[in-house]
Amino acid sequence: MDKMIFVAMSGARQVMLKQATNSHNLANLNTTGFKADIDNFKAMPVYGPGNPARVYGEDHRMGVDHTSGQLISTGVPLDVALNGDGFIAIQDVDGSEAYTRNGNLQVTEQGLLVTAAGDPVLGDGGPITLSPYEDILIGQDGSITIKPLGQGGGELAVLDRIKLVNPDTRELERNARGVFKSVNGTEPANAEVKLATESLESSNVNSVDALVTMIELSRQFETQVKLMSAAEDNDVAASQLLKLN
Repeated sequence: MDKMIFVAMSGARQVMLKQATNSHNLANLNTTGFKADIDNFKAMPVYGPGNPARVYGEDHRMGVDHTSGQLISTGVPLDVALNGDGFIAIQDVDGSEAYTRNGNLQVTEQGLLVTAAGDPVLGDGGPITLSPYEDILIGQDGSITIKPLGQGGGELAVLDRIKLVNPDTRELERNARGVFKSVNGTEPANAEVKLATESLESSNVNSVDALVTMIELSRQFETQVKLMSAAEDNDVAASQLLKLN
C-alpha cells in the first residue's frame, strides 16, 4: 500500500508544480512581450536493491517559448516592438545588463528612458537620458531623435541609439524579475535587429491552450487524490482481514 500512496502523492505534487507554471503563463496573458515558460513531465524510475519497483512522474522545466507575439499598433512614439528576433538591452536592479522584449518605454522626470518596470534602457554609452523635447522619434534601428524644447523651425537632434542585441536564446536565462540574462554576461549590439515603431508586442501565451491545460491538470490531480483514498481504503480492508485471522 505504501508504494501506491507514495506514487500517487508524488504525482499530485508534480501536477501542482506544473499547474503553477501554467497559471503563471495565464496570469501574464496581457503582459507586453511576455514569453511563456515550458515544462513537461518526465518518468523517473526509483532505483534500489534489484530492479526499479515503480516509476515517479517528475515535472521538469524545459525552458522558455521564444516565439514572437503579435504586433499591436498603438500610435505612441515611445512604444516599440522587436520586428523579429532580438532583445532590448536594459540595466537590471543590480547594475548588470539584462534583456527584454517589453518595449513599453517611458521617460522619467529626470529624463531617463526606462521600461514599464522602471529599468533604464541602455544606449551606446550606458543608460539613455533625454533632454527636454517637444517631439520624439525612435527609428527602426533604435536611433532616438528629438525636437528640443523651445527650438523653432524643424531643428532635430539625434541623442542616442537603443542597444539591440540578438543572442542565442539557448544562452539566456530568465531571472525572478522576468528579464533575461546571458550566460556570457553581456551581448554585443547587432545592427540587423530592427524595431517596429509605435507598436507593442503581445504575450505569446495561447489562452485557449492554457485553459485546456489547466482543466487537464485539475483532473489529473483529482485522480491522484482518489488513488491515495483508494490506498487508504485497501489498507483498512486488509487490516480487517488480518483481525479475522
